[in-house]
Amino acid sequence: MGIKIALAGNPNTGKTTLFNALTGSTQHVGNWPGVTVEKKEGKLKSDKSVIVQDLPGIYSLSPYTAEEVVSRNYLVNEKPDVILNIVDASNLERNLYLTTQLLEIGVPVVIALNMMDIIKKNGDHIDTKKLADMLGCEVVEISALKGTGIDEAAKKVVSVAQKKQKSELKHTFSTGVETALQQITTIIEGKGDNTGNRWFAVKIFERDEDIVSKLSFSASEKQQIEEIISACEKQMDDDCEGIITSERYAWISGVINKCFVRKNKSGMTISDKIDQIVTNRFLALPIFAFVMFLVYYISISTIGTMGTDWANDVLFGEWVPGWVDSLLLGANGEPVIAEWLYSLIQDGIIAGVGAVLGFLPQMLVLFICLAILEDCGYMARIAFVLDRIFCKFGLSGKSFIPMLVTTGCGVPGIMAARTIENDNDRRMTIMTTTFIPCGAKLPIIALITGVFFPEKTWVAPSTYFLGIACVIVSGIILKKTKMFAGDPAPFVIELPAYHFPSVKGVLRTMFERGLAFVKKAGSIVLLATVLVWFLQSFNWKMQMVDTEESMLAAIGSVLAPIFTPLGFGDWKAAVASVTGLLAKENLVGTFGVLYGFAEVAEDGSEFWPMLSQAYTPVAAYAMMAFNLLCVPCMAAVGALRREMMSGKMTWFAIGYQCLLAYIVALWIYQFGTLITTGAFGVGTVAAIVTFLVVLYLLFIKKPYSADKEMAKRV
Repeated sequence: MGIKIALAGNPNTGKTTLFNALTGSTQHVGNWPGVTVEKKEGKLKSDKSVIVQDLPGIYSLSPYTAEEVVSRNYLVNEKPDVILNIVDASNLERNLYLTTQLLEIGVPVVIALNMMDIIKKNGDHIDTKKLADMLGCEVVEISALKGTGIDEAAKKVVSVAQKKQKSELKHTFSTGVETALQQITTIIEGKGDNTGNRWFAVKIFERDEDIVSKLSFSASEKQQIEEIISACEKQMDDDCEGIITSERYAWISGVINKCFVRKNKSGMTISDKIDQIVTNRFLALPIFAFVMFLVYYISISTIGTMGTDWANDVLFGEWVPGWVDSLLLGANGEPVIAEWLYSLIQDGIIAGVGAVLGFLPQMLVLFICLAILEDCGYMARIAFVLDRIFCKFGLSGKSFIPMLVTTGCGVPGIMAARTIENDNDRRMTIMTTTFIPCGAKLPIIALITGVFFPEKTWVAPSTYFLGIACVIVSGIILKKTKMFAGDPAPFVIELPAYHFPSVKGVLRTMFERGLAFVKKAGSIVLLATVLVWFLQSFNWKMQMVDTEESMLAAIGSVLAPIFTPLGFGDWKAAVASVTGLLAKENLVGTFGVLYGFAEVAEDGSEFWPMLSQAYTPVAAYAMMAFNLLCVPCMAAVGALRREMMSGKMTWFAIGYQCLLAYIVALWIYQFGTLITTGAFGVGTVAAIVTFLVVLYLLFIKKPYSADKEMAKRV
């Protein structure tokens, strides 16, 4: 049987980066049995017989969250051969709290001091030999970001596992606590394999009900244990958990004082000085707004646009159609294959898929920008800053983490809400996180911006802040209902030290997200564009006809009236919006087929000229808003269904998303048209009425109160 390595550590310590470096592409992702916590497992690159189990990022082994329960159960019950504990060297005190718990389990431990490059850059010094001696386990220096020390860490872990080299427990509590723990240890001897008696004794001292029930104590033993704990509590003048916590930190402080020498005695690091500005109560939000504006400006309006223009006009506009024509057209300019097959290839596949892939350069630039912000540590600060705002609107800063993940893809964004302990907050976050534009929605933003607002640099970034606004409004309204009432979950986050992003890490993130998009374009989008081509090329009698007489036109004509109040009540926009429900990129692909993208580009005409004439700029923005805010793609809906664990809540979420998207699009078109043209109609009245209703729900309606509900029943 191969060696099993458990990778454990606090969040934001570089654990995921190290896991990727150790396992490479040999990873498997799933869920732990019975819970919605992600399970990541891989094989060591240097030795395929070694299994690396990436445990959830946790702060302790106390059973307060699903992640902590999963990690504890695995370490205690599965008994890996060795634990590789990732410790942020720049934040030893907080990280070593978990380390002291891991050392008590009875499983060999190897500590990987990460971010040592930052320590050396700051002029600080950690005596790793002395630290190893005081902790009683092996300690190695690494920098997961820069890739240094990783091979040495892997060799050390494997060596410890092969030798079955157990860690020597050096951590001790005060005399009174040690006496109590020894007495408890005597009672529990023989009830297990005795390898983790120290840890069991500590957990029993903390009155951990799960551990107490697991060891099956008799009534007399339970009474004896309770007397031991109560006597110690009386002696120490504190409760059992408080005693253990304070004792651990006291011991950790002693270790740090002997092993860690800080050059900057004042304690103000470069990260601290930067945080005084970027997390400032007044400057934080304007800085964040400017940063996101810059991100979208670079990806949509400047650098990304250069690549997209070339991809649309040259690659998919001239080269690919021209190359296909050279294969499929004869000397007389007529297709050498069936006309319908030629139309399928050029007007269906190339026009639809090409229209979507043409925006890939912009997406890659966006992915690079976001990866840099994540990798350097800035996004963790934004989560901290937004916590102050989100708390006022019924959400916590934890809700921003899924929204951050959603910028790549909505599916992992929805799954990221698992870290929120409160069920109501978690479900509300799942419902609202897809309001933030994901990578699949970027082609829609790029299309509308490029065609209707080529000179308006504010349009693309506005979609991001529109999503945040919808999240905030939803938080206020939903939190007032019985379904989502309650206080927001507390938010604790470790702010990592600022550092220069790894080029390799940033490029890897960009590649993975870009590849996922290309795969979707080659599967779902391809099938959708073929279906759209078929429906727009044939009538109900299976006769090849003009688009206006096709099945698609007939279907779209039935749906079109629904979108008339939103400004895009023609059948083409209607079917494009419907196909976008399958995958958001389909909207661009559908327009590519319906508006003859391949033919337009081949003629060298202006980019999407027919589309630009079909809608007003206000209507185009309303169409973009609707498709960005309404129910996400089918893959995200599937994830939503799994995470909600309720069919009723799933349908409620879908209905709410569609309703909100419709109302916002209605306001944009009706109020925008009223301002730009002065036109006033039934749609304007509907917009005013819904606006007043939302104002009532926001500012006048009283929050749901369980006490008031109980009083009414009495």
